[in-house]
Amino acid sequence: MKKIEAIIKPFKLDDVREALSDIGINGMTVTEVRGFGRQKGHTELYRGAEYMVDFLPKVKVEIIVADDIVEQCLEAIIETAQTGKIGDGKIFVYDVERVIRIRTGEENEEAI
Repeated sequence: MKKIEAIIKPFKLDDVREALSDIGINGMTVTEVRGFGRQKGHTELYRGAEYMVDFLPKVKVEIIVADDIVEQCLEAIIETAQTGKIGDGKIFVYDVERVIRIRTGEENEEAI
């Protein structure tokens, strides 16, 4: 099993969720996050004073999937989240050793 974390632009969330749903992913965790990479924030004007906005709003989508559909999930995220502009985000893939559904005690693939 793998954990896929995708940091994407907030306005792309619905498209990504829909694309993942189309390939059978029906559960995910979504967190509003802030950060920056090469984008390095931007300057804004407030009451005549210029100030730097270092941390930009992003969304982190986390899903746990079976090994055999990881590539499908990555392709779906990339195709829907990509705008071709700086700040599109990043995807991280981690190994998952064990999953347990608390309610039923089911483990691993049955618990996803």
